[in-house]
Amino acid sequence: MENQFNSKGIHLTKYLFFTGKGGVGKTSTACATAVNLADEGKKIMLVSTDPASNLQDVFETELNNKGIPIKEVPNLVVANFNPEDAAKEYKESVIAPYRGKLPDSVLQNMEEQLSGSCTVEIAAFNEFSNFITDEKVQKEFDHIIFDTAPTGHTLRMLQLPSAWTNFISDSTHGASCLGQLAGLEDKKEIYKKAVETLADGEQTTLILVSRPENSPLKEAARASKELYEIGVKNQLLVINGVLKTHDDQLSENLYKKQQDAIKNKPNHLQQIKTYEIPLRPYNVTGLNNIRAFLTKDNIMYSDDILAVDEMKQLKDIVNDLYNNDKKVIFTMGKGGVGKTTIAAAIALGLAQKGKKVHLTTTDPAAHLEFVLEKSDDITLSRIDEKEELKKYSEEVLSKAKETMSKEDLEYIQEDLRSPCTQEIAVFRAFAEIVDKSKNEVVVIDTAPTGHTLLLLDSTQSYHKEIERSQGDTPEAIKKLLPTLRNEKDTEVIILTLAETTPIYEAKRLEEDLARAGIYSKWWVMNSSLYATNTTNPILKAKASNEVNWINKVNDLSKGNFAVLEWKPEEIKGEALLNLLS
Repeated sequence: MENQFNSKGIHLTKYLFFTGKGGVGKTSTACATAVNLADEGKKIMLVSTDPASNLQDVFETELNNKGIPIKEVPNLVVANFNPEDAAKEYKESVIAPYRGKLPDSVLQNMEEQLSGSCTVEIAAFNEFSNFITDEKVQKEFDHIIFDTAPTGHTLRMLQLPSAWTNFISDSTHGASCLGQLAGLEDKKEIYKKAVETLADGEQTTLILVSRPENSPLKEAARASKELYEIGVKNQLLVINGVLKTHDDQLSENLYKKQQDAIKNKPNHLQQIKTYEIPLRPYNVTGLNNIRAFLTKDNIMYSDDILAVDEMKQLKDIVNDLYNNDKKVIFTMGKGGVGKTTIAAAIALGLAQKGKKVHLTTTDPAAHLEFVLEKSDDITLSRIDEKEELKKYSEEVLSKAKETMSKEDLEYIQEDLRSPCTQEIAVFRAFAEIVDKSKNEVVVIDTAPTGHTLLLLDSTQSYHKEIERSQGDTPEAIKKLLPTLRNEKDTEVIILTLAETTPIYEAKRLEEDLARAGIYSKWWVMNSSLYATNTTNPILKAKASNEVNWINKVNDLSKGNFAVLEWKPEEIKGEALLNLLS
């Protein structure tokens, strides 16, 4: 048995990064650590760098990207980056010095170049770097705690300081021609200091958070290795949600499954100091539960009554998709809600009905091949960022060589080395896969919510960016947004768990999709304990707390939702058929 994680008895450095696969409890663990340290009298800054952050739900307080004091916790300040606001500030900081000095047409061109989604990421990173390197923040607070985005996004963000530092150093033509990177030249020292701080084990600890399950533990091992390679070597592992007692069939199954996963965790993680947090029967919202999270169970049963006429099954959704002849189907939702499994089950269900299906993912941390084998009726693919960048760069250069001078080619090569080019390459691959819906049903297991929304929101600006860099726009990109907005062809299935944070996030997702003009009908509540007959006190309390959320989703979806019970086994291959029975 591992030691229990708490804020006492563990040496904690100035900067603490909580990271891991989506849905493993990073935010809960980071918040509980922050509040407990603040209660001990330490001055604490808690910062979220996740575009889909839910810190405002946890603290039940409206937050901003500069920091809001939490009045019930006198020593705690919480900041939540709003990437859109940060992007506006960054854009203005680049353009403002030229107002009144350059013609309007030049300023308009600058604004257009600064409208890509990469600008949003750059802006968020600027805020992040400022917190790491700001001497005032460093002096004012004993600990600066980062609740980070899901792993793929975080890895990329943490790698950006090196990429940008090298890029700016190697630039021979100055940064003015580089669009979205135009404001970075004077940030070299900040990025250098940020990289040094991340790599300094006396100042920074990376806390990898995982569930006691195989997939999140594999993801934690991958993140650990990659971060170690870029110099972030001071690491801890926290396994969150470990069931401590088992007294019925379900709890015995869950206990065995968890212990097997912990015992067989990847070798790389065996070398890292590991702590556990017991499975709690409550949602981590409100200060009472945040304070209790690292120390107490607080078993309380809800007396909510189910007010639902009918809870549908996944097969009902598959039948509806088939009968309405949908061409493009997304599974979207917070990380850890089971998007990959449900996307694979839908693909299998449609293939059984005779459809040709292409199942793909845009998630950098995807694992489709572990869930479903390809067949005559199902094609599998994954958008590999590095491969797409290589392919895209080769095509652009090949085309440019036909007409450009050697000197002009140097500009193109320089532009292709920028981090933004990778985003363009990935976006192009995404559009090409959606374009396959002419000949087959395309089922897309998307990246975690924030990343996906940035991708979708940036459709228009990528269109312009590709025109700028390539001189023309591929057909697939021209058709992408009209396809996504076509209710007849495209369906977004919103996935959630019957818990506070995933439901709030799913609701925001639905609202954002509606604003973007993208249709959504079905919700799926996955891994429900309410749908089981458990008598274990912890699991039964969690099940009773689901009723309120099932009622809420019934209202939100106008009755168009399915509830899937928690399954002890790994659901892959033929077992996916059990979800459709």
